[in-house]
Amino acid sequence: MTPLKNFQELIVWQKSMALVKQIYQHTSSFPKEEMLGLTSQMRRAAVSIPANIAEGQSRNTTGEFRQFLGIAKGSLAELQTLILLSANLDFLTQKNSSNLLMNCEEVGKMLNGLQKSLSPKN
Repeated sequence: MTPLKNFQELIVWQKSMALVKQIYQHTSSFPKEEMLGLTSQMRRAAVSIPANIAEGQSRNTTGEFRQFLGIAKGSLAELQTLILLSANLDFLTQKNSSNLLMNCEEVGKMLNGLQKSLSPKN
């Protein structure tokens, strides 16, 4: 396997960037009074996922990369919770929330796989 030149080659980074775009699109229809609340928090959590993947991949050690992938996983869990909350508040339709959660699940599996591939072999 050839080493990556940069984080943009990581499919999990690409998928998480697409997820950010979806979150921005869906939250644009949230009530205006949520702009500084739920909308902002969802966007920050979503942006944190590819940002941490990129920062981790750009670090000097595999251990640091694994640590940043863990942070990305935490942001993903936060985003999933906020999606569920948005659906409960009827800010998202069931169809939209299901689609977003499915995309989150895909990114989560990819993060787990990448993190596992970087773990020291016993």
